[in-house]
This record gives sequence, C-alpha cells and structure tokens, in this order.
Amino acid sequence: MQTPNQDPGLLPTPDYGSLGPNPEAQRAKVATRGAQKLLPLVAMMVGVFCALVVVSGGTAQAAWNELSELLSLTGKPKPASPAILSEHEIEGLDRTTPQVQAQLLLERAINHYDGATSQIAARVDRWRGKIKLDSSLNNLFMTALNSNDLRVRAAAIEVDLAALGVEKSSARVDQLAAQAESDDQKTKVWALWTLGLLGNRGVEPGRVAEILRSRIHDSNENVRYWAVEGLAYLGTDEVIEPLLQIFHDDPSPTVRERAACGLAQSGMLNEQQRRSAIPRLLEFAEDSSLDTQTHRWVYQALRDITGQSLPSDPSAWRNWYSNNAS
Repeated sequence: MQTPNQDPGLLPTPDYGSLGPNPEAQRAKVATRGAQKLLPLVAMMVGVFCALVVVSGGTAQAAWNELSELLSLTGKPKPASPAILSEHEIEGLDRTTPQVQAQLLLERAINHYDGATSQIAARVDRWRGKIKLDSSLNNLFMTALNSNDLRVRAAAIEVDLAALGVEKSSARVDQLAAQAESDDQKTKVWALWTLGLLGNRGVEPGRVAEILRSRIHDSNENVRYWAVEGLAYLGTDEVIEPLLQIFHDDPSPTVRERAACGLAQSGMLNEQQRRSAIPRLLEFAEDSSLDTQTHRWVYQALRDITGQSLPSDPSAWRNWYSNNAS
C-alpha cells in the first residue's frame, strides 16, 4: 500500500518498486554483484567436496547432502548468525548521521535483531526533523509496516513521524483535528492518517478515535478510505466495531476491502483483538445480502486471523469456532 506521505490525493495503487529507467540493466547489475559475492563460497564448497571425494565416497555424499540442505530454500530457518545488535554497531551509530542510524536500525528491526527496536525508541526523538523518507528509508518503512511483529510496525510508525517532523503532543492533535475538517482533500486525508499514527503512540487515542469515526461516513470515498486506515493503525479495542460496520456496509468495494485488511492483517490490532472479530465475521459469512466479492473477503479475513485453511463454507467455520473459541 501507499501512504498519504507518497500521494495524499489518490487511493493507493500497487507499488512494485522501482529499478530505474532501465530495469533489466539494473537487475543484471544486481545479479552480477550477487554472483561475485557467492564465488568464494562456491569455490570453498567445491574444494571441500573434492577433498572428501578423495577420502571417501560415502563421506563425500553425506557432506554434500548436508551442504545442500544448508543452502536449500525450503525447510526450517537457517540462521546465519545470532540476531543480536552488536556492541560494536551500537558504538558506531553515534558517529553516523541520524539518517544512517534510522536506516540501519530499521533494517535490523525488520530482521528481528535484539536491541534494534529499543535503540530506535531511545533515539527517535533526536531524529525528528533531521531525517527524511528518501527512497531507501521509505522502502524500509513500508517493509517494516508489514512486519509480522507489532514492535517492528511500531518502530516504523515512530520513524515515519520523526521523518515528517510530527511531534507527539496534544497540540499537534489539535492542529490535525482542524486539518481533518479542511475542504482540501489532500490536507484532510494526510491528517486522518497521521492522527491514527499519533493515537497509536499514545497521544490522545480516545479523541483520535472520535475524529476518525466522524469521517467514516464522509461522502468522499478517498476520505473514508484514509479514515479506515487511521482506525486500523490506531489499533485500540474501540476501532473493531467501526471497521466491522464499514466492511459490511460501505458502498465502495475499495473501502470495504481496506476495512477487512485492517481487521485481518494490516494495521496495529493484536492477535487477540483480531480474533474478537470472528463471531461477527461468521455472521457475515451467512449473510446473503453481501455480494460475492465481500463474501470472499470474509473468508480471507477468517483465514488470515486464524491461520486455518478451511473451505469457504459457513458450516465448516462455525464448527471450527465452536471447538476452538477459547
């Protein structure tokens, strides 16, 4: 998804990344660099394998099988090293610019390095107004925003607010609340998005929820879309019912889809909050007034929330839930 920071006037469109004006040439460069990095490893493997062939055919086969398993793309995760932010890296951070610090730490957070999110929390206030969402940091931000770890998503929000120079204060909520009433659509949707982020970080979440809920019936589809995104990223218990209502009733398929995603996977709701939506989603599955596409999204949401691969059949889901509600 895009954010209002990228294009506040438009509904998001798929973003497949940018490889520059000549993507094939860029891919070739990337592939060449990757091959160059792998050559020493391949040479070492061949050398080891040849040596083992001389010693014992059986031993060589076993060694080759072990190496193949190590480099396989399937099976269990194979850590390259302990995911720990080293003391050396932490000491070196203070000799770099805030931009470099933000990029390194967000990359480490995405890769679940211990200490990365706490370092972001300790430094982010000093970054405010000193970093910007250039292409590199923005790509990391979007990746972190879709992490399966809510701490990493929270770190992404903190970095975004710092890059935008948005202070976490009631005064800023006042300002954004006024902007949410603006006749300018770009100003309004940016305010709704930013309010959701501030509320998630503990700045007047109750008031933020009220402002966002006041916009879910706006006549403008784009405004409703970003009100939904704001609610999803606010992530408090009180946003679940509005998101369910929007998913069921909004006239726009685009807005309904975003509400479904906010309930099921995106945004800042935790697992327990998402599971609390299951009873209503089961009702939606049995609701003949909903169109085919919305029913499809209902089952997708149920699968995302539960991790189950049940068929698109209300009875199957009712039976599963009656046995697993606890």
